[in-house]
Amino acid sequence: FQQFSDTGSSRKEHVKITSEPKPGFLERLSETSAGMLIGLVTFLLAFYLLFTNEGRALRTAKSLDEGLSLVVPLDNIHSISQQNEGRLVHLSGALSTSKPLFDPSYGLSIQAVKLKRKVEMYQWVEYEDSKEYEENGEIKKETKYSYDTEWKSEVVSSRNFDREIGHKNPSAMAVESFTAVSPNVQVGSFVLSKGLVDKIDDFKQLSLSHLEDPHADVTRGGDYFYHSDNPRRPEVGDLRVSFFYAGLSGDDPRLGSADKVTVIARQRGDQLIPYHTKSGDVLEILYPGDLSAEEVFQKEHESNTMKTWALRASGWFSMFVGISLMTRIFYTLVDWFPVVRELVNVGLKAFAVCVASSLSLLTISAGWLFYRPLWALLLALLSVVPILVARSRVPPKKQQ
Repeated sequence: FQQFSDTGSSRKEHVKITSEPKPGFLERLSETSAGMLIGLVTFLLAFYLLFTNEGRALRTAKSLDEGLSLVVPLDNIHSISQQNEGRLVHLSGALSTSKPLFDPSYGLSIQAVKLKRKVEMYQWVEYEDSKEYEENGEIKKETKYSYDTEWKSEVVSSRNFDREIGHKNPSAMAVESFTAVSPNVQVGSFVLSKGLVDKIDDFKQLSLSHLEDPHADVTRGGDYFYHSDNPRRPEVGDLRVSFFYAGLSGDDPRLGSADKVTVIARQRGDQLIPYHTKSGDVLEILYPGDLSAEEVFQKEHESNTMKTWALRASGWFSMFVGISLMTRIFYTLVDWFPVVRELVNVGLKAFAVCVASSLSLLTISAGWLFYRPLWALLLALLSVVPILVARSRVPPKKQQ
């Protein structure tokens, strides 16, 4: 059954209560079996993630070391030397583009690599807060739905709301968001590849204070253009538009000098393109600012280390979740006995932590076997430690 009630809060709210019979043993066993299958898939994916991550990390580190030993610094970015054809080069300089980017709908233009128009619509948003409890042999779920109006850059479908009446949103925006990218981006006499241009993504909001209202039905307020009769009290369906830029490529009296970048890539004529290392990786690097080659490669090593540890943590967690789901059946079998159930639950989690830690270390060592065999052996030995720790906490059997 369902029970509805409205509160007197400023945010529109209502509560919905649903109930269903408490699942029987066979039903819970069936759900556990489905969870075990999901756990097995998660468990196997963890092995793949951990093993391939180690190979990727070592290959990337080797490629970076190779790149640092081969890179050629360019003293003059305004002349192209044929001696560096096909070589890995390092250069720093200001960005430049052939022509400004503009949005004729709002009378706006800027000399930059990228110009982003962000459109937001004032819409209803639904929030839910649920809690479950047992009452009279039934499982009851109490869900509180609340509705508020917010500016959102994506259309929120009100068809999925629990109560759409009074909270209906438009199905589309009259104005669309977009990002314009300059077709030709250079540093000195060198043209950047698409991959390098994609790395220029440090967007900053553009001030609109110097612009006039572009149309009679559009009002400027702060750094936004409003499609609204009253921007201070917007209604559902009203729009506001803001602009962002990345890679300033010309001196601007309001924004300052053109942005400087540091690039490491392969020279092909006047093009800067990806460089393929002997290790099988690709070097196509761009950082903001004026950096030495050593500083760039140091940053890349740090980024590689952070990515490696993040994937290791993800792999371990996936393995822990997989083992927990596969051993959930033991919890289900003793679910009728509260005290035993809690003890089994703690034991299963401890088991999952120990096994996941051991298998993760063993998998990582296998990934290192062909690159650093000594470290692989040490990790393999370390993988036994969690199991030994777990066994040391188990009291020895009494002598017969």
